[in-house]
Amino acid sequence: MSKLPEKHQFVDLSDYGRPAARVIAGSLRKSSFTPIHVTLAFIFSGLIAIYCILNDFLVLAAIFLVIKSILDAADGELARIKKTPSYTGRYFDSIADIILNLLIMMAICKTSDARISTTLVAFVGLQLQGTLYNYYYVILRNKLGGDTTSRIIESEAPTAMKGEQQKNVQRLFYIYHLLYNYFDRIIYRLDKNAADGEIFPNWFMTAISTLGLGFQLLLISLMLILGWKEYIVPFFIGYTFLIVLFIGIRKNWLQ
Repeated sequence: MSKLPEKHQFVDLSDYGRPAARVIAGSLRKSSFTPIHVTLAFIFSGLIAIYCILNDFLVLAAIFLVIKSILDAADGELARIKKTPSYTGRYFDSIADIILNLLIMMAICKTSDARISTTLVAFVGLQLQGTLYNYYYVILRNKLGGDTTSRIIESEAPTAMKGEQQKNVQRLFYIYHLLYNYFDRIIYRLDKNAADGEIFPNWFMTAISTLGLGFQLLLISLMLILGWKEYIVPFFIGYTFLIVLFIGIRKNWLQ
């Protein structure tokens, strides 16, 4: 089940793990495994990758980062297959992502010549990149009646879905809001009228998918394999300027 109608499905460069994710989710369809279990698995994979970075097992680190991306897609696929979408899973997934992103960047900092200050700038850039991609993608899904567990503006805890408890949704939303609110506000202020414009064309969404978390982790993995770990932090600081480019394209050519 796709998040978008067939006509508006685009080549998502950040979602390269989707085919494998569907296989994993399909194999778990009749099992007792839940999407939360798969989320826990991607957390474990991310932690192994961090351990490998710290111990200079860079090829293994790259492999586990890619596995993490695949499992990150598999939890949502399993939720759709089992027809058990939940805000609990959605917020838990996002909370895990941002914490792992910070730990990955700090592991790179510790084992390279990067300073903590520049690493934190790169981390902020990494998050803003992913936030812009998610912002446009959620707008597109909402316009086209696709998956709506993510909202354009996350200002208050949603009503729990069937099978989940409201108190869990509220607790996870509070943590999610604490971690993501500032990134969301920055991107919204940069392009607050994006939801009022035309439906984004497929080519634009494919281009913006290069800012998605999966593609970011793929770039990090390739740089680790190639022995370019020293360049990861400055690369993502520079990569952040693509935000200005994409917002400019959206405002000036896609109105």
